[in-house]
Amino acid sequence: MAFEQEIVAMNSLYSTTVNVVGGRNGAALSDDGFLDLKLAQPAAIGGRGNATNPEQLFAAGYAGCFGSAVIHVAGRRHKVADDQVAIAATVGLNQQDDGGVALSVALAVTIAGVDQPTAEAIVEEAHRTCPYSKAVRGNIDVQITVNAA
Repeated sequence: MAFEQEIVAMNSLYSTTVNVVGGRNGAALSDDGFLDLKLAQPAAIGGRGNATNPEQLFAAGYAGCFGSAVIHVAGRRHKVADDQVAIAATVGLNQQDDGGVALSVALAVTIAGVDQPTAEAIVEEAHRTCPYSKAVRGNIDVQITVNAA
């Protein structure tokens, strides 16, 4: 089955492939072998648990990407080291009124070494430039809190 989509000309910086067999209760293996894990539907929603689930993987990916966007923005104007930026990403799986299921994200951002207004400005710009934020914009609810430490 092929899906048609509009292709925008870009210079590819990186791509990867992860193969999953068995869906939420299967296994995931990346093309380079570094990601090799079992998947399980969370016990909280009736699954067996005891393994990573897609929401955890999405949270880790978004937090890592968003943290890098914050570091990039902060590095242009402020002396903020990588270890001064912490992101806690909470991904929710939510029942919709129509019976469907949707994701939500809450990002709690902490930046050390700057004041609160500066931290908020950095995070606002990072949210405009982060590839994950761009991908989900208008598709899922994203709430961001910012704390200058």
